Amino acid sequence: MASVDKTAVPKIRSRNDGAAVPLSDLDRKLLNQMQGSFPLEQRPYARVADVLGIPEEQVLADITRLLKDRIIRQVTPIYDTRALGYGSMLVAAKVDAEHPWAPAKIINSHPGVSHNYLRNHEFNMWFTLAVEQDSKLGLQGTLDVLQELTGAESIRQLPTLQLFKIRMDLEMEGDTKSLSAEGVAQAPIELQMQSYSQTDIDVITATQGDLPVVSEPYAEAAAKLGWTQDELLNHLAQMQERGILRRVAAILYHRRAGFSANGMGVWAVPEDRIDELGPRMAAVRGISHCYQRPTYEDWKYSVFTMAHGRSKEECDAVLDSIAESTGITDRATLYSSTEFKKIRLLYFTDDFKNWEREHAQV
Repeated sequence: MASVDKTAVPKIRSRNDGAAVPLSDLDRKLLNQMQGSFPLEQRPYARVADVLGIPEEQVLADITRLLKDRIIRQVTPIYDTRALGYGSMLVAAKVDAEHPWAPAKIINSHPGVSHNYLRNHEFNMWFTLAVEQDSKLGLQGTLDVLQELTGAESIRQLPTLQLFKIRMDLEMEGDTKSLSAEGVAQAPIELQMQSYSQTDIDVITATQGDLPVVSEPYAEAAAKLGWTQDELLNHLAQMQERGILRRVAAILYHRRAGFSANGMGVWAVPEDRIDELGPRMAAVRGISHCYQRPTYEDWKYSVFTMAHGRSKEECDAVLDSIAESTGITDRATLYSSTEFKKIRLLYFTDDFKNWEREHAQV
């Protein structure tokens, strides 16, 4: 009997809520500002308004409209999973390509899965998984449960060995040439857990999730804590200095913001050149994430770069520029065809323990 090829067919799907929405020049400037420079101030929208030269009321109205139109997913603090002691990794799985939604639903049920995509590769389901520091299952036990529940043929663990870049800013005003330009290379980012207190946990639980689009968006969280806004903002600034809080920013719906394609460029970089080339790959403006990950007998790619573009051709151009500048041509590009899940993790909730009790009886 002939074997059945279950490799996912490479294609980029357009979903009803994924079509690009026309944006004005001011919208693009505002989105760039909100992704990168939302300040820790009592009236941060007023600061954004000053930079753009428009009234604060207009910024608030425009952000509300962009949220309603599903251009902006949320405005939120972005806390660092590793700094908080959560174990995390990228996972590649081989699932039934003809029926991927059933395993996707199982994987998505875990509260530590923040991203889950179908990609055009033999390993066709790619998801990020995090577990709490005191998880009874741990990463390996959780993956064992997920593999059993989904019937995945094979799973590859791809933890971060070195982090060269993690900065999800979509360049709303740049063209393909600017996205392909190489910036200043930075040293790898350290991944150690940071010490934190119960007060830090209280601040995280009070502030995580959607910030209200009002003149003083931190007022509600400060009131929950019984603090003044200045006390909360000073504490958030200290958490940022310690690496627990990465930033506060607007997170966009990629496709509706015009970035219809994302290509995960994976590179077979010789081990003795990873420290040299990883930072250079990360410096390219069109790259949002860049990591060194382990290789396997059936997976030779050691450096992962995530490119976002307004088309597959633009993603290819960004990755081609890396190949040209580094001389590394042994690569594959895995495009997402379906987004099963994309959220920001919520920390210090009961959801993790509840999932383990329900699915693993621990």
